[in-house]
Amino acid sequence: MSEIADFALLVLLVAGALVLAILSTRVADRLPVPAPVLFLVAAAVASDLWPDLGSALSMRTVERIAVVALVVILLNGGLDIGWSRLRTSVGPVLSIGVIGTFVTCGIVAVAAHVLLGLSWTLAGIVGAALAPTDPAVVFSVLGRREIAGRSGTVLEGEAGVNDPAGIALMLGMIEVATHHDASVLVILREFALAMGLGLAFGWVASNALIPGLRRLRLSSEGLHPVLVLLLALVLYAVTSLVDGSGFLAVFVMGLLLADASVPYKPQIERFSGALASLAEIVVFIALGLTIELSAIPATTWLHGVLLALVLAAVARPLTVALTLTPFALSRPELGFLTWSGLKGAVPILLAAFATLSGVTGAESVYALVFVVVLVSVTIQGGLVPRVARALGIGMRERAAMPWQLSVPLEAEPGDLLELTVPRRSPAHGRPLSALGLGAGEWISTVIRDGRSLQPVPELELRAGDRVYLHADPARHATLEDRIAHSG
Repeated sequence: MSEIADFALLVLLVAGALVLAILSTRVADRLPVPAPVLFLVAAAVASDLWPDLGSALSMRTVERIAVVALVVILLNGGLDIGWSRLRTSVGPVLSIGVIGTFVTCGIVAVAAHVLLGLSWTLAGIVGAALAPTDPAVVFSVLGRREIAGRSGTVLEGEAGVNDPAGIALMLGMIEVATHHDASVLVILREFALAMGLGLAFGWVASNALIPGLRRLRLSSEGLHPVLVLLLALVLYAVTSLVDGSGFLAVFVMGLLLADASVPYKPQIERFSGALASLAEIVVFIALGLTIELSAIPATTWLHGVLLALVLAAVARPLTVALTLTPFALSRPELGFLTWSGLKGAVPILLAAFATLSGVTGAESVYALVFVVVLVSVTIQGGLVPRVARALGIGMRERAAMPWQLSVPLEAEPGDLLELTVPRRSPAHGRPLSALGLGAGEWISTVIRDGRSLQPVPELELRAGDRVYLHADPARHATLEDRIAHSG
């Protein structure tokens, strides 16, 4: 019975802690700091008060937890964005997500060497760790907020792209740090190989998996979301085994799956979103448990704050200016993207990679990166909404919609077209009777602000309305131009 009681106590502690963490997100909504910083700090404080908590998880275990969590978060991030949405901003996303990773790494490395006196090897490790933004923090800060213009898409896309880029860059830096005969060319070769294989595997696997998912019918509909998650993990593993970026492959899978028509897609999206929220909580708690706040020297706190200032005031503005200026983004959008380059779990995970790989001095880098992340998430993350308002960037909170109306169908409704009316659509302000629908074409419902409206002929459409229209698939492109095109 003692074994049952011991395990029951463990279950109580873990489940109770996660329940409190989930409920604390409601508190975080009312505080000027993102929820992830609460999890990170609370876990770090707990590991100081109860040292056994920190020793219960090895660095290797935490690293593996973070990897799985990141796979879940990137899959959900791809599903939320979708290729059709990302395609309109793919140029700036790739520019800041890939080129910007190297620019940020270089600036931070120089600052770490000159200001902190680190060797070039350790400075490069610090630069690689702090180069990527963090999808868990970015998606958490944005939450249900919709950002007008392209800046929101660029920010979310960057978080999805430059994490795989940052991981590939860090692996190259570790190779240089641990092998005396390695050169900078190794970094470039490893980076190009990892990103190229990640993109290729993600594209090929997704185009093979999606047709299979369309035909597959399992005995329980609840197994379909689980299958998609397991396929994402398989894709990550297979891509990583051939030295590709498994994270990029999973992100690409999410992007392509978002635009695909597959059975049980709403269930897949809900399951992925719920798991991503849980993964965010778990990864920040696990990473927090690896830190002893009382053991961090005062000089490390000072150096961390100094590097955070360099990131916010020098590295990020220069990176945004060099990578995004050619893409005709407005000054307010550039300013918003400059402020919103948030750090989070991924930089700490990258520092863990260096520590586990035996890089000399990496233990001190781990604590330094933690301090930078803490400053970034607390100060920058907490001020994102205020900065958006100050710059005139449209940001509105989407209403929570806990109720959903769904109709189960045996066959795919090929005639159904779901459209969202953009701000500059020619249909904005016009009644349904003016849409010029032909014979056999009809609107089943219009969703506005979370409420279903009766599609009477005199109902005027507004920006943000979702229109569910039935028509011959051959007419879908024409109706999309008429309703969903932004002029």
